[in-house]
Order: sequence, then C-alpha cells, then structure tokens
Amino acid sequence: MKFFVDTAEIDQIKELNDLGMVDGVTTNPSLIAKSGRDILEVTKEICDMVDGPVSAEVVALEADDMLAEGRKLAKIADNIAVKVPLTWAGLKTCKTLTDEGTMVNVTLCFSANQAILAAKAGATFISPFIGRLDDLNLDGLELIEDIRTIYDNYGFETNILAASIRSANHMSDCAKIGADVCTAPPNVIKAMANHVLTDKGLDAFMADAKKAGIKIV
Repeated sequence: MKFFVDTAEIDQIKELNDLGMVDGVTTNPSLIAKSGRDILEVTKEICDMVDGPVSAEVVALEADDMLAEGRKLAKIADNIAVKVPLTWAGLKTCKTLTDEGTMVNVTLCFSANQAILAAKAGATFISPFIGRLDDLNLDGLELIEDIRTIYDNYGFETNILAASIRSANHMSDCAKIGADVCTAPPNVIKAMANHVLTDKGLDAFMADAKKAGIKIV
C-alpha cells in the first residue's frame, strides 16, 4: 500500500519524504489556506520535492471553470493529479482531463455508486472519506471493501485512495482490505510506529544497559 501525506506543510513533507515514507501528497483548499502560501507556489515546491502524484484541488463548481482550473494546475508539473469533487460537473471534468493525459483524483466519495461513476469517467484515483462516514456512525471501512470488490469484479484500474484517515488503525485496516493508497496527516503516519510494549521493552533495555555500564561509543 502506498502512503500519501495529507498536508501542504513543506517541512512535514520533507521529513517523511527523506525517510521514504511518502509516495505522493494530497492537498485541498483547507490545507492550502492553513499553510498560508499561494496555491501555485506551494504546489510547485511540493512537486519538485516528491516524485509521486501531488493532488491539487480545483475550487470552481461548474464544469467549464473546473476544466480551466484543472488545466492550469496540470501545467505546474508532470506529477500533478488534478483533484475534482464527485459531482456531475466533476465527473465531466475528470473525463476530459483524463482523455488529455492528466491524472485525476475524484474526491469526496461517500458511496460505492459514486465510486463506479468515477471509475467509468477514467479517474486515476477515487478518494472515499472514511473518517467522515465514521462520524455519522456509518462504516467507512466497509465502503473501502465494497469499492475494492466492485473494482476487482470488473477490472477497473482506478486506484482506491482511502482518505479522511483519523488513526493508525485506519491505516492497517485499509491495507488489509486492499486499498491501493492511504492519505493521512503526518501525525497519523508517525503514530504507526507507536506501541506501549515497544516503549516498555525499550525502558527495560535502557535500564539494564545503564546498570551494566554498557557503552558503544
């Protein structure tokens, strides 16, 4: 499973990228606003740093305007994936951009039906939002599983990009179900390394090393 980091903060991306933990980046208008940077400037900087896809989202609602924005974003770098919402206008934009050779990430997916439409429109990525479904007492992981089954049944090549990840458990659960990609905030990716028994064991090792006077350098 590939890891995309969900942020527009350059320092956070660089730290994880240097460790080989970044296969791509996802951004959205909220993350761009939080960074305080110009969208074209910060997106270009991210694209130069990361080899994999970098999702940059349109802000228009009508298909013609989405297409114009998508084409402008696509010119930033070859690894741009234009992000469009799962609306009829977004699907129209997806189809056109895909036919032009641009990667497209169709976002805000909350049902298997929506995921089928995105795949038919040629989406490179479909982004089901796990956490937001969980907030409504719906099973976000079940949606990932349903999309995986449907895509496998019919050979759809669209990558399942699990989004709205809230916990380290979401990451491993998505991997078991068969998500192609998980996009998560940096703190969630880092939290995957944490375990109380690791901490406990390390404390014991350090105590014994100190007692025995063990030094290596």
